[in-house]
Amino acid sequence: MHRKMTITLDEEVYEGLCRRIGKRKMSQFIEDLLRPHVLDTSLDEGYREMAADDTREAEAMEWCSALGADMAHETR
Repeated sequence: MHRKMTITLDEEVYEGLCRRIGKRKMSQFIEDLLRPHVLDTSLDEGYREMAADDTREAEAMEWCSALGADMAHETR
């Protein structure tokens, strides 16, 4: 559910939003900026997205394995 809200912005900021984002996309732009600051779920969602990326996970596992091998050969 969406709620309507009225905010006040400096005229230059508003005009910049209009130019760069477009009048019909401002609400989503602002919501996307605010979401990680007001909801605790942003990290969880990010970790889920990263875990779903098979290529990224394979690269991470390769990196971890190489790091472990390096540590095994390290002199103390």
